Amino acid sequence: QEWQNPFATWDPQDFCNISEIILPMDTYWSPPVFILERVNGQNPELNYMVLMHNGSFNSTRPFQVTLTCTLIILKFPFDTQTCNLSVASFLYPVTDFVMKTRRTPAEIMKDSQRFLLTDGEWKFTNLSIIEYTEMLDDKGFSVVTYVISMERRPTLYILNLILPTCALYLLDMAVLFGPSSLEEKINFQIAIILGSSMLAVILNNSLPTSSNKPPIIGTH
Repeated sequence: QEWQNPFATWDPQDFCNISEIILPMDTYWSPPVFILERVNGQNPELNYMVLMHNGSFNSTRPFQVTLTCTLIILKFPFDTQTCNLSVASFLYPVTDFVMKTRRTPAEIMKDSQRFLLTDGEWKFTNLSIIEYTEMLDDKGFSVVTYVISMERRPTLYILNLILPTCALYLLDMAVLFGPSSLEEKINFQIAIILGSSMLAVILNNSLPTSSNKPPIIGTH
C-alpha cells in the first residue's frame, strides 16, 4: 500500500539527511482495507510502515487468507477455474477514499508466477484487475477486484482414474462378447463391478463437492 500525507513532511537537511523512517502502523492513519471473499486466515505480524520525507507512506503486509470461490467442475480434470479477490474499504466513501493499482496486471502476474509453487495441483494462467465503485446505502465505495484464473494439472487424475476406468470398461466389453462360458462371464462381471465400485469410492474422495453440476467423469 502507498498513500500520501501532506502533514507528515520534513526537510532531510534539517535532520542529519534522514529521508525515511520506519514507524508502527498505529502512529499515523493508514488505509483500512478488507478482503470481501475472506473466510479465514492469519493477520500479518509485520505492523510497520515506511515514511518518506515527502509524506509518502509505504506498507508491505503479507496476508495468508482462505477465500470462497465458486467451482465449475463439469470438465474435471481438464477444468479452468476463475476466482475473485476483492479489496475494499467500507469505512470511507469514494468521495474520501479511492483505491488504485500501482502495477499493471502483467507485472502482478509475473510476480505471482514467481511466488506460486510450481509442483502444485493448479497452474496460474491469468490475472486481470477491475476497479469499480460499489453502491451501498446510497453511498459509493471504492473496490479493486483481482480476477485470478487457474488451470488444473490433470496428469495425476488421468493415471489414477481415467486410464483404470477405461481399462475396466474395455475389459468388460471383451469378456461380454468373448467366447467364454456363461459362468466365467458372470465371475468376471462380478470382479469388474467390484473394481468399478472401488474406483467410484476413490473418485468420490478426489472430486471437489462445491459445484452445482457433477463432472463428466463421475456421470455414468
